[in-house]
Amino acid sequence: MARSSAPAIYQIYPRSFQDTTGSGVGDLQGIIRRLDHVAGLGVDAIWLSPIYVSPMVDGGYDVVDHTAIDPRFGTMADFEALIEKAHGLGLHVYLDQVLNHTSDQAPWFQAAIDGDDEKADYYLWRDPRPDGGPPNNWLAQFGLPAWKWNHKRRQYYFHQFLPEQPSLNLRCGSVQNLIAAQMKGWRDLGVDGFRFDVVTAFLWDESLKDNPPATPEVHRKVAGEVFNPYTYQDHVYDMLPGDGATYAENLRKWAGDDAYLFGENTSGNSSIELAMAFTEPGRLDSVYTTDLPENRGNPATVKDMVDRSDSLQRIAGWLSSHDQPRHGRGDASDPVLALQMAFLPGPWIIYQGEEYGLPQPDLAREDVSDPLDLLYWPDGPGREGARVPMPWDAVADGYAFTAGTPWLPMNWDRADLQRAQAQLSPFYRQIVGLRRDLGWGTAKVTECTVIGDLLDLTICATNGYTYRGLFSHGAGDFRDPPTGDPVVTANVLCPNLVSKGWYGTVWKA
Repeated sequence: MARSSAPAIYQIYPRSFQDTTGSGVGDLQGIIRRLDHVAGLGVDAIWLSPIYVSPMVDGGYDVVDHTAIDPRFGTMADFEALIEKAHGLGLHVYLDQVLNHTSDQAPWFQAAIDGDDEKADYYLWRDPRPDGGPPNNWLAQFGLPAWKWNHKRRQYYFHQFLPEQPSLNLRCGSVQNLIAAQMKGWRDLGVDGFRFDVVTAFLWDESLKDNPPATPEVHRKVAGEVFNPYTYQDHVYDMLPGDGATYAENLRKWAGDDAYLFGENTSGNSSIELAMAFTEPGRLDSVYTTDLPENRGNPATVKDMVDRSDSLQRIAGWLSSHDQPRHGRGDASDPVLALQMAFLPGPWIIYQGEEYGLPQPDLAREDVSDPLDLLYWPDGPGREGARVPMPWDAVADGYAFTAGTPWLPMNWDRADLQRAQAQLSPFYRQIVGLRRDLGWGTAKVTECTVIGDLLDLTICATNGYTYRGLFSHGAGDFRDPPTGDPVVTANVLCPNLVSKGWYGTVWKA
């Protein structure tokens, strides 16, 4: 299949998608079983969150071996069957690549602890200061100190995230060769592209200078809750030195020109400008930032992205993921936001269950294992709530996700789920189809106006046709809408959802 242009991507968090063994944990065979549903939405590709061997300290983003399937998900034969089924349905398959760090249980890191200096160069080890303190003032993105002492080496090692996730030295030639080899292995199996976790955090300034304090403006923009100590620094030395964006050229070289590549931007500062830098020719196809989900897609955010970007084709739009609380509210805002995202040019990432309008569940502390949620409980970001397993059937035991006990409690409102499956899910199928058939994904924005909570967006498709979308975020119906019959109206197709002043309609101009 040809490389996608502005694809609609359906994100699957495998642990929470479909269990076929009764373990309470989703698996590859479960994904195979549900691929017909995904293909039925009309999307172009699936993105699989990590399926690699992992102790699951950070939900699978602490990888022991990038070349092997974790047995809890299945076997390599299962994965090959998944590729075959997906391709047969016309779906591309994109794999997560967690290259910023490994698990501290990875053989490379364990060898470094045991004195292997070659493997030590795979990471960042440094001697303590004369007083025994860490090399500098860097903080990890969860707010903990970024240096962890190891008594065997009598050195500190650097970790951008948890101490259990030592950061890889991606400038090391041996590390680069190993990454290139494992990516080629997945491509040889039929993988069509990759999503790169925290791609903007890959490199550090080798001077290891202290980060300066954040100005009030920088403090507000740094990714993370404002009470997280990480936001109190301006991260000019621990991430994104001058060759940071250029490093994406390596990713392109290793993956191949025909692979679709997109990355996660975890830097709130200059987020759109960074996305543009990482998607220059010969680098990634797109980058997604946290601007939209942190502001629930509000009009001012959309306009800001349009104004600051060279092209929305290089920025993937999204509202929910395994890392962000679900945006569903169970009212008309759900289909209005869905239509707005479908109409917005560029790639579009749909998180599993979004088509069912799933809201963010409340979890008890004893049910939560996510380290970031627990670190700031109960005020953390709610990552674990977004990972509560998929409810496939509103009346079945276990919601048809598992015959056993799900790894997280499932307390979805069955009546709400029935309504959403009857109305919102078909609506998603319709607007994904319109996006494809009318060329919205590959269109260009020609005009973007915001008046309060009203977004007025005009786009021109590559075939020359122009479309105008009006999206009211709680501001009531439109006072002076275009004449003529609309192409699609969210409120008409989902009439049982309370409007609360939310309206969304697209016309052909």
